[in-house]
Amino acid sequence: MGIEIERRFLVVGNEWKDGAIATMYRQGYLYFQEFGVLRLRIAGDKAFLTVKALRDNLSALEYEYEIPIRDAEEMLTGLCDRPPVEKIRHFVTYGGMTWEIDVFLGDNEGLVIAEVELEEPEQPLDLPSWVGKEITADRRYLNASLYRHPYKNWIDD
Repeated sequence: MGIEIERRFLVVGNEWKDGAIATMYRQGYLYFQEFGVLRLRIAGDKAFLTVKALRDNLSALEYEYEIPIRDAEEMLTGLCDRPPVEKIRHFVTYGGMTWEIDVFLGDNEGLVIAEVELEEPEQPLDLPSWVGKEITADRRYLNASLYRHPYKNWIDD
């Protein structure tokens, strides 16, 4: 069983871009439950099916399996009921940890989120200057939520 523990933040500024390594991501969802999903993801030249089940606001059970990219393309266009979530994921090292900064495209354009995986829930974290408001507990920012209710449709808070 894989457990993913992560914290998520909105990103402010562009200081994170220096030295970032980028990969294009497209993902759709084949199945939804209140606290879990079956996700299809194409990341660069690799593809994955992932089962995710939220445990709480900070952690989720995660099982990920690589699949042929041709199969993933067919499933993304033929089985997913909405356009995919598209983003460019940038990998940035800060404070000895790898941060993933997602710059969303398409229906979620304008949204930039940073996330970092932790080894334990109470792990201390050195926050970079480009990290803004924490959104870990706000499920609207989960990719599955953005798939069903894109950022472009949100009413300003």
